[in-house]
Amino acid sequence: MADKVKEVAVEEADRLKHLATDAARSGAYLYPIRGIVYFVAHRTLWKPLMAKIIPTVSLGLGVTAFMFVFTYLPQAAIMTFTQGPLAAISAALLVLSESSTIFTMLSKTFLIEDALVDTFDGVLMSKGTTDLVSSGRQIKAGNDPVAKLGKLIKKPFAKLSPNAIIRYFLYLPLNFIPVVGTIMFLILQGRRAGPAAHTRYFQLKEWNSSQREKHVEEHKAAYTSFGIAAQLLELVPVASILFAFTNTVGAALWAADMEKGNVNSHGTSPNLREKVKNAE
Repeated sequence: MADKVKEVAVEEADRLKHLATDAARSGAYLYPIRGIVYFVAHRTLWKPLMAKIIPTVSLGLGVTAFMFVFTYLPQAAIMTFTQGPLAAISAALLVLSESSTIFTMLSKTFLIEDALVDTFDGVLMSKGTTDLVSSGRQIKAGNDPVAKLGKLIKKPFAKLSPNAIIRYFLYLPLNFIPVVGTIMFLILQGRRAGPAAHTRYFQLKEWNSSQREKHVEEHKAAYTSFGIAAQLLELVPVASILFAFTNTVGAALWAADMEKGNVNSHGTSPNLREKVKNAE
């Protein structure tokens, strides 16, 4: 039995290694970075964030402080048996990940869901994909892409599903494996977070579940790459609220590239690095 478990673990580790390699080649990890640059350069996209920043930052601080006060030391003590001196760092990363998950669940459910939708749609408008956005909401006249956003016809961003929560806690024990376990945990979380970032895009495209699954499977490495980068940014205490919005911007920019057919075999823009530099 032990040999079988070891064999399965080795196979899973090898599969994740290949996925990580393909994810790096896709370059999709640059979209969250592009989202930061584009967000900073386009002040009109700040409006949804500024309307929610005070309550959301307060929530983030509260959740992170609570988790470090009550869960850091117990988890660090347990990790000491498996990771030795690395336990302090691994436990901190684990608590940040846990805090980020709880914060994301609460904030997207109760505080910023509509603001993230407005941000996503506003970016699509700014990139000239108005027809796509109009399938999900009314469009007003004007030049400001965010101000032009009217009443939602379709309200997309799904609440954090029970399956996602269950998977998260199933993957948590991986963090007890020194270094490699934490990397595996981030890859698995990234594989889930990547496609979730395009929930709005899939809805605007009016794809059914089989169409979504086919698309995600075809671009699995790219979505994992995006998800890992986005997850790492959202681990940053307090600033995670800002990165939730910039990651949404990055996801919308990626969706715009896909919609225009401006993607390579990996499903990403062939001149993505230049776009990052030029805030395009």
